[in-house]
Amino acid sequence: MRPYLMLSSLFLLVAFLAGPATALPAPMSQEELLSKSDLVALVRVLSVTCVSVSKDERTGEDLPSYSARVELMEVIKGEEAKGDDVTISFHAIPTGLLGPWSVYYYPGEMVWTHLVGKGGDYTTIWWNGRGDLVNKAVITELPTTPGEVVEVPRRSGQSRN
Repeated sequence: MRPYLMLSSLFLLVAFLAGPATALPAPMSQEELLSKSDLVALVRVLSVTCVSVSKDERTGEDLPSYSARVELMEVIKGEEAKGDDVTISFHAIPTGLLGPWSVYYYPGEMVWTHLVGKGGDYTTIWWNGRGDLVNKAVITELPTTPGEVVEVPRRSGQSRN
């Protein structure tokens, strides 16, 4: 009985010291994603630029912020037109952190996404706002130096704005 009591006490102590865990918020339903998005589209990622790097206050880790230039292949909702280019902003989060979220985009991939914003500048609406992947990325390593760009060529015959 005594080892059981000591083991139980140890588990309670660990749970108490660990504190509350940060978790992802609940996903939005497809209906909610659609209604709250300003732009719902199939996009092809043409380039990703590292726009800045900041140091995380808790971990000290360098965290890049990015701007992806995407071409709209199909538009389900929004004022932008098929063939237009828009930018999607996103940022890195500390390694191993569970909770705050970010949605990444990689050059060459074609993916359905739900975005908020206007005037050609957008962010992903929610952590599950990035939908089905249609084509895999050509480049899977993002730049880490401000001003550095990774890109793929525009498909021949595609419009440009």
